[in-house]
Amino acid sequence: MIALLTGRLVYKSPEYSIIDVNGVGYHVLTSLNSYYSLPEIGNTLTVNVHTHVREDALHLFGFWTKEEKELFHKLLSVSGIGPKLALTILSGKPVEELAAAIIEGDVRGLTAMPGIGKKIADRLILELKDKVQHIAPATEDRKRTEKNRAIDDALSALINLGYNRAIAKDAVEKISGGAGEDVSVEGLIRESLKVLSR
Repeated sequence: MIALLTGRLVYKSPEYSIIDVNGVGYHVLTSLNSYYSLPEIGNTLTVNVHTHVREDALHLFGFWTKEEKELFHKLLSVSGIGPKLALTILSGKPVEELAAAIIEGDVRGLTAMPGIGKKIADRLILELKDKVQHIAPATEDRKRTEKNRAIDDALSALINLGYNRAIAKDAVEKISGGAGEDVSVEGLIRESLKVLSR
């Protein structure tokens, strides 16, 4: 199984590249995003590779970044998406934007990309939303939404522990107010309990 190739770039096109590794030329399929990142012909490069073996063929898919390769694998885990379609999807948007569209449930943005219909867009969102969080940078809106969700979950936990809703809400809001955007449910509960036990 080939996972990485380091060699000299002897040919590149939007569909594939050829990398010479010690006299052996490897035909590597690439997304448009990886193609735009490739150096000039004749330069040495290293690409992350996914080896796809079928009964009648062996294909190498190359990625400029580990994140793109990881997202490719995540796309393959969605039913109805094979390697060629996954590569087409990766060509439609930069990796971080694609992950953000999945996380935010942006059906319109996803269906505007080649190869993605409504059914596949819905499947991507349903199956990958929680699996690509670390790939997309957290936008301010998403951070705010995540913070509000953490506050609600912490408040619910405190009420379940027997605390009065209004008192628990005051404690959670007091803690969350000084916590910035990055808060966890566990952290909010822990710190709120300290306030409530005084």
